Amino acid sequence: FDQQPGDVFVLRNAGNTLSHAEGSVVGSLEYCVGPLKAKLIVVLGHTKCGAMMGATQTMLSAQKAAKDGAPAKQSALEKLLSGLGPVAQQAQHELGSGASAEDIAAHVVKVNVFAGMERLLIYSEPIREKVRSGEVQLH
Repeated sequence: FDQQPGDVFVLRNAGNTLSHAEGSVVGSLEYCVGPLKAKLIVVLGHTKCGAMMGATQTMLSAQKAAKDGAPAKQSALEKLLSGLGPVAQQAQHELGSGASAEDIAAHVVKVNVFAGMERLLIYSEPIREKVRSGEVQLH
């Protein structure tokens, strides 16, 4: 990006999760496009993301537990990862029934980036309005 320290405001969390409207990521981005007057939001993912594999495994385990009639026990981490369940399910659906967990997790990375962009526009009126007006670009 050829930027100097302070030119880029970076927000990271496990799995780039934006599964809820409230939280530090959405609020921090509103701060960026508001008082800091940022003009560009870039949502990124990366290959071999452990959180995406975890979300995929959590989704597959929940599907198996539902099929077996057993309640799915969840740790705090699994609850966080289950928030990514919809993107894992979408990736599984797009790849078809024969896809491996590794293939699904790799595709979840891509699906999650687009889902995150969509959620930002749904959850945040300030970001949505600035993108709509062309004041901010979302990529």
